[in-house]
Amino acid sequence: MTRFIIEREIPGASMLTPAELAGIAQASNDVVAELDVPYTWVNSYVAGDKIYCVHETDDVATVLEHARRGGFPANTVSVVAHEFGPHSAAQAGA
Repeated sequence: MTRFIIEREIPGASMLTPAELAGIAQASNDVVAELDVPYTWVNSYVAGDKIYCVHETDDVATVLEHARRGGFPANTVSVVAHEFGPHSAAQAGA
């Protein structure tokens, strides 16, 4: 599956309560269960007026369908080309 970063513009996102975030999570989980295709919601991050989500599926169309059915925006959907972190520095000399 391909990994995607989804940027969702939601005014006041950082002010959402834990209960509101739980409701969004439940809506997302319900849609994933109904999609009938491989789809994994990996994680999401709230920052300011945006929510950044990491999802895995086969194509952008499925990401957009998930957003449509869930009633959430998908302002930008980008394919993750590479992942790296602190551990990646050890590979620089290899």
